[in-house]
Amino acid sequence: MSKYPFPKVDLHFHLDGSMVPETTWKLAAERNISLPADNIEQFKEFLIRTADCGDVGEYLARFDISTAILQDYAALYETTYTTIKNVADDLCYCEIRFAPQLHTQKGLTQKDAIEAVLAGKKQAEADFPQIKIGIIFCCMIEPYDNRRENLETVNLFEQYFDHRHVVGLDLAGFEDSVPMEHYAELFITPKEKGLPLTIHAGDNGKPENCSTVIDYGAKRIGHGHHCFYNKEVMQKVIDTKTALEICLTSNIQCKTEPSYQLHPAKKLLDAGAVITLNTDNMILADITINDEYDHALNECGFEYNDLIKCNINSIKHSFMPEKDKQAYIDELNKYLK
Repeated sequence: MSKYPFPKVDLHFHLDGSMVPETTWKLAAERNISLPADNIEQFKEFLIRTADCGDVGEYLARFDISTAILQDYAALYETTYTTIKNVADDLCYCEIRFAPQLHTQKGLTQKDAIEAVLAGKKQAEADFPQIKIGIIFCCMIEPYDNRRENLETVNLFEQYFDHRHVVGLDLAGFEDSVPMEHYAELFITPKEKGLPLTIHAGDNGKPENCSTVIDYGAKRIGHGHHCFYNKEVMQKVIDTKTALEICLTSNIQCKTEPSYQLHPAKKLLDAGAVITLNTDNMILADITINDEYDHALNECGFEYNDLIKCNINSIKHSFMPEKDKQAYIDELNKYLK
């Protein structure tokens, strides 16, 4: 039996950072894309060896491999399917995010990319009914002008949103490489329509970004741990019950926190912040959700019941249909010690 037998949830999970290595190797070979290894075992070693990065920019550069591969319908479909299969026995619910605009380099439209991911998701749920999946669309922070692409992503999100398959909108990328205020227009109509928003903020960027995205309508913040370093911002996060999608290992690997021991997640939890624990990019980071729980317990000061509480937070603040949440919460409460 798993040492964490309770239902587990991952709300911050990037598709292109969680590709199964064997799938990456196979798809690259089929597309004549060279990888930095001579065989699959060397490729796995490469992923482990390069997981610890100098900063977020270096970390994000590692996505170049998956981006090069994920430029056709079949690659997106198979990656989505095998990624879900890979976590189906560990997670009861997962929200997988991806940026449709990153998959249009070889002829796909954003809509084509969305249809491929949704097809893979629906088939995986049919084959592995123990897990439910929501899809989140990411707009992107880019050093070039991608306003048109971002607005297209927002428009497609509004068209596809249905609480069951497409469940939320995000903004991801190298935070503060472009001021957060530059992207305000993306969230005007989703906020007016009351649509679910989770926005990356307060990771490598300034704490005040957490306050900004709450004003944009975000009910969750991707990462958000830097709010701890501005007490006014932290109090706003607590008072608004904005959930923080904490990714411990990612924060250490990207050097946005100095160590597990000094990560403020437990202090934020104890102060009343809504904390969830997630993997971010489980293959690029060489972790599982169970590894994250190990770090939380052994190095970050969490207690066993905190893990249950974080998963209850994840269910309550997930973008799944409200009617589906109580059954998960009731089951999680059985595991409180």
